[in-house]
Amino acid sequence: MTRPKLIYLHGFNSSPQSEKAQQLMARVAALPAAIRPALHVPELPHRPARAMELVTRLIDDIDAAGLTLIGSSLGGYYANWLAERYVAAGVRAVVINPTTGPAEDLRPYFGTQTNLYTGATYELTEQHLAEFLALKVGRLTHPERYYLLAQTGDELLDYRLAVVHYAGAYQFLQGGGDHGFQDFERHIDSILRFAGVAVEVSPR
Repeated sequence: MTRPKLIYLHGFNSSPQSEKAQQLMARVAALPAAIRPALHVPELPHRPARAMELVTRLIDDIDAAGLTLIGSSLGGYYANWLAERYVAAGVRAVVINPTTGPAEDLRPYFGTQTNLYTGATYELTEQHLAEFLALKVGRLTHPERYYLLAQTGDELLDYRLAVVHYAGAYQFLQGGGDHGFQDFERHIDSILRFAGVAVEVSPR
């Protein structure tokens, strides 16, 4: 049986230094070696096409068998496209407060952008939006391979769009919260179990 593999995809102007990425890495590192999955947390270029080139090369290098993508916000949009690209390999995707339309969501932010963690700057342009549109997925091929985590208090995205887009998927919808997904750490084990990692369910 193929051991589970994980790739975490950070969001817009984020990085592997984000809180969710660090919490996921810490939890995976704490697992017993016998069940610990391989976890990759790449730093994504700001250009969507280049970001997907980087991740597809990574997937091809590690083999898509047993892979689950975990994407936050824009990373969820990327995870959706990648899961459909590798649908024949059975790739799964966990999407956390995902955008379903970054070409529309990010249009108001045209101009100079600064990465929150690296300090790198770039210009957000129409080219970015065109590349986002090229990655749009109209319909999920296998909804059961997706796990949506969304909070209704997301101040940046309308959670209802994600609920509709991921109809038929496993869904965890929580009232309140925010775009960063409050208390993410509490949900990591459910994500790992969805990915096929044999994490024990803690007694209540």
